[in-house]
Amino acid sequence: MRCGKMAAPPPPPPAAGAPGAWGGVRRRCQRLLYWVPVLFISSILCWSYYAYVAQLCLLTMTNIGEKVVCLVAYHIFFMLFVWSYWKTIFTLPMNPSKEFHLSYSDKESLEREPRGESQQEVLRRAAKDLPIYTRTMSGAIRYCDRCHLVKPDRCHHCSVCDKCILKMDHHCPWVNNCVGFSNYKFFLLFLAYSLLYCLFIAATDLQYFIKFWTNGLPDTQAKFHIMFLFFAAAMFSVSLSSLFGYHCWLVSKNKSTLEVFRAPIFRHRTDKNGFSLGFSKNLRQVFGDEKKYWLLPVFSSLGDGCSFPTCLVNQDPEQASTPGGHNSSSKNENHLFPAKPLRDSQSQLLTDTSSWSETTAKAEKGKVGMSNPALTMENET
Repeated sequence: MRCGKMAAPPPPPPAAGAPGAWGGVRRRCQRLLYWVPVLFISSILCWSYYAYVAQLCLLTMTNIGEKVVCLVAYHIFFMLFVWSYWKTIFTLPMNPSKEFHLSYSDKESLEREPRGESQQEVLRRAAKDLPIYTRTMSGAIRYCDRCHLVKPDRCHHCSVCDKCILKMDHHCPWVNNCVGFSNYKFFLLFLAYSLLYCLFIAATDLQYFIKFWTNGLPDTQAKFHIMFLFFAAAMFSVSLSSLFGYHCWLVSKNKSTLEVFRAPIFRHRTDKNGFSLGFSKNLRQVFGDEKKYWLLPVFSSLGDGCSFPTCLVNQDPEQASTPGGHNSSSKNENHLFPAKPLRDSQSQLLTDTSSWSETTAKAEKGKVGMSNPALTMENET
């Protein structure tokens, strides 16, 4: 018989009426409610498939050629729509990598020390080798006290998901997911293909909608489906076109929805176009370098979501250069940053790699005058 202390029995589950039990039930009910918009969109999609394929194409259209063309084109749009929607919903948002999380000792120090210079020193030490260039409104390093990490550039904490999301754009209830670095391309394609889907249905359904409205066709069960199908497709087309156009503008400027409402704050100033590298490179950041993948809902975005090239560390293309290769103007020196490593997939977006190395050398030379401002810990959402 073995001697020793017996292991303590596991704690009993909370009673049915305990506060913890009710809290768990409430959270499960909330998670179920979050799926209601997705189920609504899915039910509309299933009904539209039945109304278009069965009622319009198979039962109403009389021309065989028109039937074949409409069915083939419809199923292409339908497949791309469902594929991109599925990927947007079930692609998990990416969270900051381990290097941005505070170590156990740093977390202990941060909790033990009062708010002040000691906490600022902990954050300085944790962020000194990280590729971060943005700050809070007060000039502090962006820190999340819920996830216990230094926030990468363009990362924000989602109150619904209760976690930090890389390059967060917004939390979309229609997909029950955060739209960020990992699925922003899928979200754009979802908007594009859903708009094409609705426009195609409205265009091919219009003549039959007019015929039923003017009593040009017999009053059958298909009349309700075809008329309501046109109204639904036209209504969704209007709303989707404005939303898709807005996100196309965001891509062209390399902005997120959150950055439109709160411009990113860099070390020296706020710059609403700080991450914009020009239309072509902004497009490649989302869709990647290989154009054959642009229209497919497969991940092809550049980078890792933790670091991004910025025009503030790139040589100003409008500035004249001296024969020695150095800028004759000192404008670019107002935006020097400490030497932080950009990922290889991000660095290739910079037009001139030599200018990046020159800027880094200048930053090292002027490091004495580039010390961090007084940092205070500030929570952001």
